[in-house]
Amino acid sequence: MFLEVTQAKYLDNYRLLLTFNNGVCKTVDLQNELTGSAFAPLKQLDYFRNFQIKYNTIEWENGADYAPEYLYEIGV
Repeated sequence: MFLEVTQAKYLDNYRLLLTFNNGVCKTVDLQNELTGSAFAPLKQLDYFRNFQIKYNTIEWENGADYAPEYLYEIGV
């Protein structure tokens, strides 16, 4: 089965609560994962909070996203 993010909720700072299609919920903290030019705008919390689920993962307006497998791996 391919992992997919089915629900996402902003918690605080750079933390999100994600639900995956296998029923597992994980909290991911992306504060230290915002490297590279595509993720630079996400360092502003107002921008970071404005995400959507698209193509089975979370994505921001500028097209920045993370693979669902990566989010699952770093989540707790």
